[in-house]
Amino acid sequence: MRLQTKNLSYMAMLAALSYVMVFALRIPVMPAAPFLELDLKDVFIVIGGFMYGPLAAFAISFVVAFIQMLTISESGYVGLLMNTLSSAAFACSAAAIYHYMRNLKGAVVGLVAGCLLMTAVMILWNYIITPIYTGLPRPAVAAMLIPVFFPFNMIKSVLNASITMMMYKPVTAAIKAASNRGGQGVGEVKGLPKVGVLIVSLFIIITIVLIILILQEKI
Repeated sequence: MRLQTKNLSYMAMLAALSYVMVFALRIPVMPAAPFLELDLKDVFIVIGGFMYGPLAAFAISFVVAFIQMLTISESGYVGLLMNTLSSAAFACSAAAIYHYMRNLKGAVVGLVAGCLLMTAVMILWNYIITPIYTGLPRPAVAAMLIPVFFPFNMIKSVLNASITMMMYKPVTAAIKAASNRGGQGVGEVKGLPKVGVLIVSLFIIITIVLIILILQEKI
């Protein structure tokens, strides 16, 4: 019971960090759809999924989306639905794969799968929901799926995945130290080559930042 209570407290902490990320950093990157805002909240959601499983990732996704709806979102229950679907598609799939492959390969495969699934899921749901939310005709939204929604969700998911690879070990190490239970219940990427992961992640992040700057120039 004490272990479960501690896990819930750490999940709540990750949810709080995730909310801080979306509260402090929301960047519209697609000129054709300013309502699409880039944020980094999924970093801490997927870390929670790696540590405690896909159900934990879904729970954190929903809690963050709900608090976001009550505080900073202007899209109401539509935003709650879309934010939950987006984060859960990314984090739950990544966590589910890592649950069965608890090593660097499993983390990478899980994050890649999360990027692909999130992008596919949000293309479908944007086609369904965006006309209702924005009032745009469905053919106009359909014409935006590949040139707008696809690159946005791919950029967002890849950026979150890259930062997750950089942040996972420091975050889990901090929680391991705070828990005083020798890392029990905390999934770690064992044998992670810190320098290699750092270099690759930084390269991807810099590339994405340059892409975002190019898109901003088109505004």
